[in-house]
Amino acid sequence: MKTACLYLSKCILFFTALLFSLICCAATQTQCLDKTFTLQVLGSGGPIPENGRASSGYLIWLDGKARFIIDAGGGTFLRFGQAGARIEDLDLFALSHFHTDHSADFPAIMKGGYFSSRERPLKVTGPTGSDLFPSLNQFLQRMFDPKTGAYAYLGGYLTGTGGLFKLEPQEVSTAMVASPDNPTVIIYQDKDVTISVLSVPHGIVPALAHRIDTPKGRVVISTDQNGHSPSFVEFAKNADILVMPMAIPEESSHPDQELHAPPDVVGKIAQLTDAKLLVLSHLMGPTLRYTDDNMKIIQDLYQGPVFAANDLECFPVQSQKQ
Repeated sequence: MKTACLYLSKCILFFTALLFSLICCAATQTQCLDKTFTLQVLGSGGPIPENGRASSGYLIWLDGKARFIIDAGGGTFLRFGQAGARIEDLDLFALSHFHTDHSADFPAIMKGGYFSSRERPLKVTGPTGSDLFPSLNQFLQRMFDPKTGAYAYLGGYLTGTGGLFKLEPQEVSTAMVASPDNPTVIIYQDKDVTISVLSVPHGIVPALAHRIDTPKGRVVISTDQNGHSPSFVEFAKNADILVMPMAIPEESSHPDQELHAPPDVVGKIAQLTDAKLLVLSHLMGPTLRYTDDNMKIIQDLYQGPVFAANDLECFPVQSQKQ
């Protein structure tokens, strides 16, 4: 009996250790297992350093390569490397807007390009500017101008010299954001992929939502917005994956709701777009403290699956459309 108990105890210890090992491995998994057409969240947080989250950033994997990056908030430089992404494989670097929690690590990722084998130009897209926010071209000049840039030593990115590949910018106007005629603009297209943007309302900040269409499915990344756009629902219609920010709780003040959609608006948008999967990101402060309450509000309005994202989490498109 004593021997049997001892054997049983050892078995329990062994399987406990094995379970702990599996949990640790799952927690430290950084690279997507399925890279056929997959959204990977580089940063699931916002502008406040909490819960170990990087600020906003997303990768789109297609046929085994990280082809597109959308946003590069603080911490995404580290996550980019952990994800196994290579700057050589990028076809587009898209910036939704110029809040620091969406753009601060752009020059850090670009610095890494100096040590890469990349020679072909890299397309960069972003919004036009306003009184308080630069346009994409102004942002790049302020970063890399060879004489006046904050990182003048990387000025070759503007000219394609000094061992650096050239950045090819495309600005997208955000002037029509409040209009029903707000246009969808194609910023990238090849035989397999079309990426479109739509201006969305984010207070006084010029901002762009992104839609990635392939024969395998559709991913829509909302970026920060208050949910009042008359055009966004149609833009995001039938998304296989819809990414929405959950930056504020339901009972937020009016000024906060000018910048971000509360949970009930997020839920209504997800339901109206018929999204197959809703991924919540830009998690911070009150939304982290009241995640369960916010999720319930959303799930009362949206009947599909909902996930609160974590850094480096992967979401493969499951539709596999032909």
